[in-house]
Amino acid sequence: MRTLLLNPPSFQSFDGGAGSRYQATREVTSFWYPTWLCYPAGLIPDSRVLDAPPLDLDVAAVAEVAKDYELAVLFTTTPSLAYDLNTARCLKEANPRLTVGLVGPHVSVRPEDAFAGSSVIDFVARREFDYTLQEVAAGQSWEDIAGISYRHNGVIRHNPDRPWIEDLDALPWVTEIYHRDLQIENYHIPYLRDPYVSIYTGRGCPSRCTYCLWPQTFTGRRYRVRSVADVAAEVHRALELFPQAQEIFFDDDTFTADGERAQQLARALKPLHCTWSATARVTTSYETLQALKDGGLRLLVIGYESGNAQILKNIHKGATPDLARRFTKWCKELGIQIHGAFMVGLPGETPATLAESRRFACELDPDTVQVSLATPYPGTEFYELCQQQGYFRTGALVDQDTGYQKCVIDYPGLPAEEIFAAVPKFYRQFYFRPRYMGRAAWTMMQDPTERRRLLKEAKEFFQFLFRRQQGQACKP
Repeated sequence: MRTLLLNPPSFQSFDGGAGSRYQATREVTSFWYPTWLCYPAGLIPDSRVLDAPPLDLDVAAVAEVAKDYELAVLFTTTPSLAYDLNTARCLKEANPRLTVGLVGPHVSVRPEDAFAGSSVIDFVARREFDYTLQEVAAGQSWEDIAGISYRHNGVIRHNPDRPWIEDLDALPWVTEIYHRDLQIENYHIPYLRDPYVSIYTGRGCPSRCTYCLWPQTFTGRRYRVRSVADVAAEVHRALELFPQAQEIFFDDDTFTADGERAQQLARALKPLHCTWSATARVTTSYETLQALKDGGLRLLVIGYESGNAQILKNIHKGATPDLARRFTKWCKELGIQIHGAFMVGLPGETPATLAESRRFACELDPDTVQVSLATPYPGTEFYELCQQQGYFRTGALVDQDTGYQKCVIDYPGLPAEEIFAAVPKFYRQFYFRPRYMGRAAWTMMQDPTERRRLLKEAKEFFQFLFRRQQGQACKP
């Protein structure tokens, strides 16, 4: 079957597709690669990946494209599900012979939501869907395909789960599909160098964080990895395909989950003389950090989450503020930049812990930070806790006009409005410090490229704060 793998349009500049962990419109323009869709695209002949959001395509435009296909697979998320179901309906109206399927974390754990929400959805491919979609596209009988839910004579059937993929080296290289179907200049993450190329070296994460979406719904809590040789070979190929690329980003849930393997990979990358960044935890050893830096590492994305020790225990982070301090000190000694991720509204949050986290971020002084509203996605332990304790506030996870994150949880003594307001307050306290502003000014004077990047992001950031504040003020 001619197959269209679609990251569908939804909210303006919505970054919620097949590669984004926080499904929302961002404070600064961001677009992650639709990596999850590119794997099956490499397995299915005569396929195409269409990433609508960075191309600013609307529903009518993608429906026109879908007229030329027999199978359309849409990546959906919890915030965008209703919008994506409407897109599926429009595709079917434009092409009645089209078979339509959904993939993604939400429908992996709640496939019934897809069928209840629309009569045009023919099937859902749950969890890892690479080989599932290959079999659907090849015309295999649906009753024999593991990992799908589908309609049969008006009844919804759920086939057994497909086992996790163990031989990740057998999967195609997504960079070949990027080159075929995407323009890498369309993808931008504020803390990465433009243009960048993103790949995974493994799937799953052994950590037990209660809020984290992917391991609990999609990839599992075991780190399955590609061979060092396979990853190094794909990086070499990516540098050939994209000579304009300024950076490779390894977007594993936790790249340093296996420290020895991370060191081996860094040694394999060193002869390629490329700049790269990755994800890590504050439990990473000094030996591993040193090896990564020697192999070309520029920056690590670190989930600090909170500066309060009890909150870190509540979310099963497996880390402490003191470990974060030690890790940050090591990175600065080695010249490794840090993008620090924090969340507000985690279980146990109070006005005092919010202030503690802000002070902690300023004390650590990473190069950049992002601050997100803690979001309880279906399928996570955080979601179950909020249901059990009655923390949920009725409403969508994102603003239905803008796609910005909304706070949907109330804690005793800390209402949703205060958690929502904590995001801009956190940003202002961190970025408006003389120490940070002086560092940014020095960087802009020394590097014209960084000057253009920082000025652009500052403009977008202030616009975000204004729109977010105005949007909240207009709510009843």
